[in-house]
Amino acid sequence: MASTSDSSHDRSSDVPIEPTESESALETARRQLYHAASHLDIDPNIVERLKYPKKVHEVTIPIERDDGTVEVFTGYRAQHDSVRGPFKGGLRYHPDVTKDECVGLGMWMTWKCAVMDLPFGGAKGGITVNPKELSTGEKERLTRRFAQELRDIIGPNQDIPAPDMGTDPQTMTWLMDAYSMQEGETTPGVVTGKPPVIGGSHGREEAPGRSVAIIAQLVCEYYDRPLEETTVAVQGYGSVGANAARLLDDWGATVVAISDVNGAMYDPSGIDTATVPSHDEEPEAVTEYADTVISNDELLTLDVDMLIPAALGNVLTKENAEAIAAEFVVEGANGPTTSTADSILAERDIVVIPDILANAGGVTVSYFEWLQDINRRAWPLERVNDELEAEMRSAWCAVQTEYERRDVTWRDAAYIVALSRIAEAHEARGLWP
Repeated sequence: MASTSDSSHDRSSDVPIEPTESESALETARRQLYHAASHLDIDPNIVERLKYPKKVHEVTIPIERDDGTVEVFTGYRAQHDSVRGPFKGGLRYHPDVTKDECVGLGMWMTWKCAVMDLPFGGAKGGITVNPKELSTGEKERLTRRFAQELRDIIGPNQDIPAPDMGTDPQTMTWLMDAYSMQEGETTPGVVTGKPPVIGGSHGREEAPGRSVAIIAQLVCEYYDRPLEETTVAVQGYGSVGANAARLLDDWGATVVAISDVNGAMYDPSGIDTATVPSHDEEPEAVTEYADTVISNDELLTLDVDMLIPAALGNVLTKENAEAIAAEFVVEGANGPTTSTADSILAERDIVVIPDILANAGGVTVSYFEWLQDINRRAWPLERVNDELEAEMRSAWCAVQTEYERRDVTWRDAAYIVALSRIAEAHEARGLWP
């Protein structure tokens, strides 16, 4: 059973441009919109439209548990803006999923796709559930029923989900199969993040970490700092953090700290990252391989050249921002820096490269996967990686131009690039009477 709310039916109060420490994802996304708009001469009516999602779909999902009982979960799909192309964004399974969170994260996806100049708009969705409490069979039944509830509003030219927190390539496989069975034809392009054997792209899982490493390298180039003389601390050793750390290690940087939920491995002489299993390879194993263990909080304040928060959101806060010793922060996670911390870091002249640029490798390779699915032609890994680097360098150059031209932060510059492109598309298409 589904309900759909049009944006005009669910308008909350305006959000001030000035940041607050406890703002929600939606408040943060709106504040970033206002802040970018304040630097641009664009039609305020377009800003007004972008404050709200186009639609928010709420569905109820009953499934039979393994013990024979029936439990009902709530799912959402927030579709923010499609002026530049189909909606694109992840599906997360997490106990804290809410409608407003999906709306805010969907707005972020709009900005991320635009800053990368991808022909997509933004969306986000999920189910309010703890996937760790589900058996494999229960998770499959939940996903297939979710696909049925979303069937009319997703599709390769309409809205293309992808993995997120609590979901993975197997989840996308179930969703694609359920959708295809309902449509009567195999439709691999309905989702991205699938295994390559059924239309997924090589390099998709590694892409966010690879893009973080590419941007970190470009930061060093821009500030005339040899990568070989750069020390790096990476919070989070999952798919993003581990891939970023290993690439930077291979390229000559000295990775001195990595962490998981249990704590951090620290070695000022450098860690051989290839010998430490990632979370996907061996969950929560980092500290077991460490001679010296420090806390995640200590990792964030290490005296290193570059800090890469690649675990959770809101880890850089007003409580620890004054203690950050790194010269550069490259955001690997989504929203790791609170608004107040961002202001403090800017005042301290610490360079912060925003998530919508740094970790955009995931949605970029998802775009490559979508192209491969539509054309029914797979790309080799080398081409995927070459194309990703070209796209990341192009986006970096666009953001760098605004950074230098307007004398703003790198975050502001990224949002200015994104909003400029979205506003131009809205002006070109106009408003349906």
